Amino acid sequence: MSMIEVKDLQKWYGDFHVLKGLNETVEKGEVLVICGPSGSGKSTFIRCINRLEDYQKGSITFDGTDIMTQDVNALRADIGIVFQQFNLYPHLTVKKNVTLAPIKVRGQSEKEANEIALQLLDRVGIHEQADKYPAELSGGQQQRVAIARALAMEPKVMLFDEPTSALDPEMINEVLNVMKDLAKKGMTMLCVTHEMGFAREVCNRVLFMDYGEVVEQNTPEEFFNNPQHDRTKLFLSEIL
Repeated sequence: MSMIEVKDLQKWYGDFHVLKGLNETVEKGEVLVICGPSGSGKSTFIRCINRLEDYQKGSITFDGTDIMTQDVNALRADIGIVFQQFNLYPHLTVKKNVTLAPIKVRGQSEKEANEIALQLLDRVGIHEQADKYPAELSGGQQQRVAIARALAMEPKVMLFDEPTSALDPEMINEVLNVMKDLAKKGMTMLCVTHEMGFAREVCNRVLFMDYGEVVEQNTPEEFFNNPQHDRTKLFLSEIL
């Protein structure tokens, strides 16, 4: 069974047709990179998958069940998302940011949540920052906290919405390395990103969107070395 199935997904903002009949299947353990110009519908697409955005037509099935029939909090626990901005609670320590949702939503004890949080902070390389506040951390460290926070819910899928675009260049690799580690450990991931080195190295498929449609998709090797569509060739010539 596929992890995610999208059929004829369509969305409008008023008269603006932002998603025009997307059809995609994501298998368990697959890493999909979604790229394309600004305004092409990439972020809207992945935000529909965990119901951060509503859509007007089509269906999205997650783990065999239509997402519109699922409890939204349970769905978002199973489908973690990391945003461009870190969205951490500034008044809570790093550890409290990570433990809040597992205690409130998953019903974990504080002791269990703290143990898991420290393991995850160690996994993303910032164990020593557990008792600091977000303002005391660099951008790259804050984004790694955001990833640990999402992982604390033990999701089946991780969505990344341009997670490095707000970072200084020297901080990008520390976040990408965490994402690479997740991919190697079998996490199903959909990543909106322009980090093409990451796409070449890690993903199973690259999907290129423009004007709300999938223009081209292929393996990284074929996508970068042998693009088929003129629009894809133009896009790659501008970013590579």
